[in-house]
Amino acid sequence: MSNDFGEVLFSPESSSRHELQAPPLSPSIPALQPKKNTVLVSHGRPPWYAEDGQRISDAFVIGVAGGSASGKTHVARQIVRKLGSIPTVIILSQDSFYKFHNEEELALAHANQLDFDHPDAIDMTMFAACLADLKACRQSNIPVYSFAQHQRLEETKYLYGATIIIAEGIMALTDPRLRALYDLKVFVQCDSDLMLARRIKRDVKERGRDVNGILDQYLRHVKPSYDNFVLPSSTYADIIVPGSNNDVAIDLISTHIRKQLLERSNKLRQKIAVPHKYISSHSGSSTPESILEDLDLTILKSTPQLEGIYTILRDITTSRQDFIFFTDRLSTLLVEHALQHLPFVPKTVTTPVGVEAHGTKMNAQYVCGVSILRSGGALERGFRRVINDVPIGSLLIQSENKSGEAMLLHVMLPYYVRYRHLAEDAYVFLLDAQIGTAAAAFMAVRILLDHGVKEDHIIFITFIVARGGGVSVLKRAFPGVKIVCGAVDDEMQEGWLEGYKGEGNPEGKGRTVWVMKPGMGQIGDRYYI
Repeated sequence: MSNDFGEVLFSPESSSRHELQAPPLSPSIPALQPKKNTVLVSHGRPPWYAEDGQRISDAFVIGVAGGSASGKTHVARQIVRKLGSIPTVIILSQDSFYKFHNEEELALAHANQLDFDHPDAIDMTMFAACLADLKACRQSNIPVYSFAQHQRLEETKYLYGATIIIAEGIMALTDPRLRALYDLKVFVQCDSDLMLARRIKRDVKERGRDVNGILDQYLRHVKPSYDNFVLPSSTYADIIVPGSNNDVAIDLISTHIRKQLLERSNKLRQKIAVPHKYISSHSGSSTPESILEDLDLTILKSTPQLEGIYTILRDITTSRQDFIFFTDRLSTLLVEHALQHLPFVPKTVTTPVGVEAHGTKMNAQYVCGVSILRSGGALERGFRRVINDVPIGSLLIQSENKSGEAMLLHVMLPYYVRYRHLAEDAYVFLLDAQIGTAAAAFMAVRILLDHGVKEDHIIFITFIVARGGGVSVLKRAFPGVKIVCGAVDDEMQEGWLEGYKGEGNPEGKGRTVWVMKPGMGQIGDRYYI
């Protein structure tokens, strides 16, 4: 399984192929490890799009440059610590983008004769392309470089979902393509003797180098590069930070970043849940047929069997065993019905009695499922019963305590969704138990689009939809998305969630919530607990 999925957002060092671990849900920042290309999460990713589904804000990008061992990575981590409880941060190292070396170059590298401190040693085109993707809220698969082998490895690291990106490296400010992407440019200035001492200590301890080789490389390549390329790039910096005793500078940078994030904040859930955004039937009827006409939903045909299943699932006295059984049965029916949205082509086969029969076969190269945790997991068993040989990924999207906004906390997607050239041909079944305000559904669809999945290749499967909820805004923003459901509930009732101090409630009743009626309750809780 670890070769089929990639996950971001929760581990301090997330690997594109080799890690699948449960996400910590505490709001504290994970311990900062001395590794590069780090993903740090303390709060999650708030909506980065408007009610029309279009992106309205990019990630905030900071470029941190300075001499070798000047303290660039330390400054980046100090900024993160000073910011405290903030959305997702990626620290992206220039070192990942060293060019691939041939055998002759490798021999020079192992003899400390290859110049790694010249701008030409960095694949600036790839660096800028990966950074541009992350800034534009798209996924990126960045290379992995081994200092011990002096070589770029075959594996890549999958990154997605950052609100803040810190790009650090000695050449971070030298290339105009990179400078154009930065919202804030920082140069770390440090005494040359201190940088040399730090470099010797680091290369001996972390990279297995000998002191003579380090000094030879420093005098031959590092110092000339600093004088000719690195130091002159400081003229492009917005702020110069000392390599030590830099608390004041870190405070100024952190204050500026907080202000920028506040200006970019977007309150979406209220916009898609308020009544004047809803679409009602032209005829005034509330039958499934009229809803289908207005919202272009695919609704299971009502039968006594289907009504009986929903009666059992809505009943609060239904045992957990029966609830699981009939949930799996309903999800199987829904997935079978949703298969009609996949492409099929004619196919002729020969039967066991030697007669040709004309039929069809599925014509989709890549098919997968993605659950919106945790209620979406209730559809996974039914999905497996119908399509048993495709991967299922997951998204953890939860409501923020105070505002109620959807927050992206965890992404684990199948292999061919993580690569844009494959995602364009993928068909994705999104699984969630219900669409009420549609805040989670909105974010899930937006995530898939960011990865390159085509809108008309997304098939959303759900048990119930609230006609008076955000599904109308969802369909207006993403008309190509297919929604398959078993029932439509008319009412969304507004109320207060006790225990939280939300905005706009001076009595302290909590934040606003919307409850689907008659609904099926907390489906995830009823299925798993």
